[in-house]
Amino acid sequence: MSIHKISKSRKLWLTFFLGLISATGPLSLDMYLPALPTMQTTFHTSTSVIQMSITFCLVGLAVGQLIVGPLSDKFGRRVPLAIGFAVFALTSVLIMLVHSITLFLILRFIQGLAGSAGQVLSRAVARDLFSGKELTKFFALLMGVNGIFPIISPIIGGFLLNFMSWRGIFGLLTVIGILVVLGIWLTLTETLPLNLRSTQSIFQGFKSLGVMFTKRDFVLIALIQGLVFGSLFSYISASSFVFQNFFHLTAQQFSLLYALNGLGIIIGNNIPAYLTEKLTSWQILKATLLLGSLSGVVMVGSLFLTPNILLVAVPLFIVVVCIGVVNTIATSLAMSSQSTNTGSASAVLGLLMNIVGGIFTPLAGALGNQSYAPMAILILISELGALGLFVNLMKLEKKKQIL
Repeated sequence: MSIHKISKSRKLWLTFFLGLISATGPLSLDMYLPALPTMQTTFHTSTSVIQMSITFCLVGLAVGQLIVGPLSDKFGRRVPLAIGFAVFALTSVLIMLVHSITLFLILRFIQGLAGSAGQVLSRAVARDLFSGKELTKFFALLMGVNGIFPIISPIIGGFLLNFMSWRGIFGLLTVIGILVVLGIWLTLTETLPLNLRSTQSIFQGFKSLGVMFTKRDFVLIALIQGLVFGSLFSYISASSFVFQNFFHLTAQQFSLLYALNGLGIIIGNNIPAYLTEKLTSWQILKATLLLGSLSGVVMVGSLFLTPNILLVAVPLFIVVVCIGVVNTIATSLAMSSQSTNTGSASAVLGLLMNIVGGIFTPLAGALGNQSYAPMAILILISELGALGLFVNLMKLEKKKQIL
């Protein structure tokens, strides 16, 4: 379906609603970040263990997409979405009641499993409706809306902490889950017609996921996005400790700084929509990865100087802007390369993003919380790694052109 065949009001609603359901990650990860130091005390555990709650959720988001993607190719998008968010709401209720760090981590994994439906199927629905430059432009809008939630989530979380414990944050996630389920049933029509659904068995559908890993260009794009997300989650997991404990910001000040960086992601998400008429997606991706790597170098270099929050916050802002650009471009390139089994393609894309994020998240805490060195070094490693993969991808594309 072309974007021109969808009314303006319908397009606006799709942009908002798909942005909301794709924000499962920011909603479940960012809103409780200001509470991490407090939760560490509540559960009588270490910094790295409480940060593992982010990792468990990320692993759930990754594994869940492998299940939801193939199922949606066979049964459509609406039912898996509704079931996913219903379980998301139920899990949020249970999290409010736990007093054991072990149970908390297990429930965070299940919450990630359930919430994965929003991440994988928002991309699949967009691919059902659009293609080419229209898809890139719509992803820019979608990621822009999605980027609002990293801004407002920690602000809301910090605000709620003035009146209630961290458990109230998960109460709000419960309400959001319920409202999304109602929105799916009342306003979202099925975008995958019966004649376009997979005729494979469920087992064959899951097996098709393996085929995606044989497509080298697709995998390289997904890994580039995954490594860039590694820098994002290095920042997410360490930021509350870096800025509150090391630079002595209050929870509210940290939330505002986090919101500013969220704004940077929104800016980055929307940049490709303005550049695609003048530059190719490859050119945009190359420039962005170079800028992100340079910012990482600046941040690591500042470790050898007198501690200055600006020498961390400014390059960090540039990094998150670059993350927004890469997110839009890489998602569009990866999804555009697939004309069938788009649910499975979206699942693999999300899997690699969340696996890399899940690896980098606990490292930031395990390497220490008395300095921003772990965060800065991990960001630089991930940015340089993504740039290296891009070089290999360009060599592969040149070989294709020769052949």
